[in-house]
Amino acid sequence: MFYEIMQNLWENYRGRLVGSLFGFIIGAMFLILGFFKTIFLLICIIGGYLLGKRIDNKEDLMDILDRLLPPGHHR
Repeated sequence: MFYEIMQNLWENYRGRLVGSLFGFIIGAMFLILGFFKTIFLLICIIGGYLLGKRIDNKEDLMDILDRLLPPGHHR
């Protein structure tokens, strides 16, 4: 039962899970230092989740960069 639930989550939300885990790990490295670091951790987790969600939706990374960065700042 638990294995089937985890397998279903992994198949349907792989990008979100990996993105959230990545954000958590990066944020946890800074968490050792206090309140603002905790806020930073939450921002990292949310950012990782949103990036993973875009990967799940099959959005192209270059299109995302085009929207976020000024023109001509990536190759």
